[in-house]
Amino acid sequence: MAKIVVFGAGGRAGRKTVVEAAARGHQVTAVVRDPAKYADLAAAAAGVTVVAGDVTDALSVAESAAGHDAAISTAARMDVPADEFFTAAARALADGLAAAGVTRLVVVGIGTTLEVTPGVPIYDTPEFPADFRPFSLGHAAELDVLRATDERLDWLVLAPPPVVLDDEGPKTGAYRFGDERVPENAGESFAYADLAAAVVDEAENPRHHRALVAVAS
Repeated sequence: MAKIVVFGAGGRAGRKTVVEAAARGHQVTAVVRDPAKYADLAAAAAGVTVVAGDVTDALSVAESAAGHDAAISTAARMDVPADEFFTAAARALADGLAAAGVTRLVVVGIGTTLEVTPGVPIYDTPEFPADFRPFSLGHAAELDVLRATDERLDWLVLAPPPVVLDDEGPKTGAYRFGDERVPENAGESFAYADLAAAVVDEAENPRHHRALVAVAS
């Protein structure tokens, strides 16, 4: 049994991750901005504690992560410019986890940062919608921050394929890891439950290190 802290625990990916980790017997600290809005999260599974925290504040990250074995971030904000939020979160996670003595970090990324050809991510292709580009660039900037961190931070960004993410789909356990490229034959949808399983697997038993890695069905 491990102690795992999940930042952004109130979102769709976060909720599935909290439930998945708790179902395996781990003690889970679910970090959200306003615990009063997520009273149901603590009741979703045994071993879950919901706390207030700010993933963009290093001190808050350190306080939330103290005494834990691994950290997961599924956090996102739609009311803050993506480049500001994701870079601030990456810096705060790096500094806060170092202060807390937590070295393993698994971050949920986005499929549009995966490459279609070497050096060309999806968001740089001509047909990519301009409206979605800033959010993708925010995730790309987050990667740049993580790549520049101290080698002692064993981070991983897991990116689901650029398909519909299914909040209702059951966990199949049949996911596969790739690399920084868009996975072949990724299908038309990918279940959040399988994404959560992959995230918790990497928090428990790290196989990929300091990299962007695709995960698909």
